[in-house]
Amino acid sequence: MTTQADADLAFGTFFHQMDGLFRVEQMFECLSDFAKILGHPLVAYSASTYVHNPLRKSGSKLQTMSNYPAAWQEHCLKEGYDRLGPIVASRSQSLPLRWDEVYADPKTTDRERRIFDDAKNFGMKAGVTVPLRGQGGFFSTMSFVQKEASGLKDFEINYLQFAAWLFHLKIVNSCDCNHERPSLTAREKECLSWVAEGKSSWDISGILGISANTINYHIKNAMRKLKTSNRIVAVLRAARFGLIEVYP
Repeated sequence: MTTQADADLAFGTFFHQMDGLFRVEQMFECLSDFAKILGHPLVAYSASTYVHNPLRKSGSKLQTMSNYPAAWQEHCLKEGYDRLGPIVASRSQSLPLRWDEVYADPKTTDRERRIFDDAKNFGMKAGVTVPLRGQGGFFSTMSFVQKEASGLKDFEINYLQFAAWLFHLKIVNSCDCNHERPSLTAREKECLSWVAEGKSSWDISGILGISANTINYHIKNAMRKLKTSNRIVAVLRAARFGLIEVYP
């Protein structure tokens, strides 16, 4: 069973290893190794867009990658499922989606439930899917799957979400060569650093002794400068630019 300390150490190692990787296959292997430590040995990245690259005449296609069982992918092809499914791409939220909660959702169709049932028969007992929504309306997903349903702690989901976004941003950055380094104020960096620790605006307001509205103001300014509407992406981009430390 993974403890908070185990997850902290594993993510710190993963973060620094990813910084030195440039080949997609190496990055996916690194991500898979990290997810396995958190009890999710099966991983699938579903990309569904092109990213503009100013050095090329056309866009660059994001790769789709998976270590799902070959038998499952063959079954998906036979049944007309997405070969990486279930990826629950139809949900509009941006938060991680637990498969058991999606299965129990009244909005889930019988066909979608059948896909989850079939997945269990192929050893994919439980999972969580992280929606990766970005500028330009693109939508990708990262799914982490357990071979034995052992439950998911909140800190594990947080780390899997961070890992998914880090991998995704590395892929996007390999296609898009616009890497202008933004300038953040000391307070913006401080707020993002606490976000990286899993703290909410309310938590940070208590730590810094200022209102939650003021915290939100600084975080929104940082997100605007980092060209994202997602706090986690803002944290990862700030860390990649060397503006904050993920682990103080």
